[in-house]
Amino acid sequence: QVQLVESGGGLVQPGGSLRLTCATSGFGFTFSTYAMSWHRQAPGKEREMVAGIGTLGIDTDYADSVKGRFTITRDDDKDTAYLQMDGLKPEDTAVYTCSARHYSGLLYWGKGTPVTVSS
Repeated sequence: QVQLVESGGGLVQPGGSLRLTCATSGFGFTFSTYAMSWHRQAPGKEREMVAGIGTLGIDTDYADSVKGRFTITRDDDKDTAYLQMDGLKPEDTAVYTCSARHYSGLLYWGKGTPVTVSS
């Protein structure tokens, strides 16, 4: 069974930083063949993708709202993806979830980690 487990969320003051981790595992799951993404959903709002990274770790994509503040990376040796979040704002408060997408269409989701930005 494929598992994606997020960690690193919590309470942080505006302007602060957090680093989210998405650890993956599972029989037959080859992390390096999956594009990884981070998404977030704030209370009462639709889920949105905030950052994505391709299988080679070269191509990245960010939502306009986080460009220049968030950085997505991956470590294929550790089967893990990361989201470095700097300059956090109250509007970044949400549950952050990672996903893994294979070119064949397979898609897996984690359960999420909450992030609260508040003074």
